[in-house]
Formats: sequence, structure tokens, C-alpha cells
Amino acid sequence: MKKMWKVICPIEKKDGTGTHWMRNGVAYGNKDESINVYLDTLPLNGKIQLREWTEEELRERDQRRSSGTNRSSLATLPSSASEALPF
Repeated sequence: MKKMWKVICPIEKKDGTGTHWMRNGVAYGNKDESINVYLDTLPLNGKIQLREWTEEELRERDQRRSSGTNRSSLATLPSSASEALPF
């Protein structure tokens, strides 16, 4: 299995009591040991951190995939090609 990382960004809480970690994307290891990073957002503070997925997180992801309870899409696609697209 390919090595995978979460891309996260530290954000200081406004009241100064700690740090919130925001998910920014995902990264994958390559055969040549380089890393591809895919960002969903750009951190305003310019800081990102890569954290390897834990075994528990990988198990939860696999369970969601096998049970069909992935995140739902924001758009509903037509059930057949004859239906018109909603846009």
C-alpha cells in the first residue's frame, strides 16, 4: 500500500489558549521516495504539516468505503442519461 499523509495547518485560537489543526489536503509517497502533495486549501499563515495516517484512521476509511457511507455529494446527478442536467 502506498504511504499516505494528512496535510494539516496549525491555526492559533483567537483567545490564545491553544492551536486548532485544519485539514488542508492529502499527500502520497512515490516509488522514488518523493511525495506528491494535493492541497484543497492554501494556508494563510504559510504553514503546513504532513502527518502519517494512523492504522485506526485507515480502518475507519476502509469501513466507510465498504459500507457506502462516504461523504455525500453536494450535487445530485441524474439517474439516467436522458435526464437533463440541473445547470
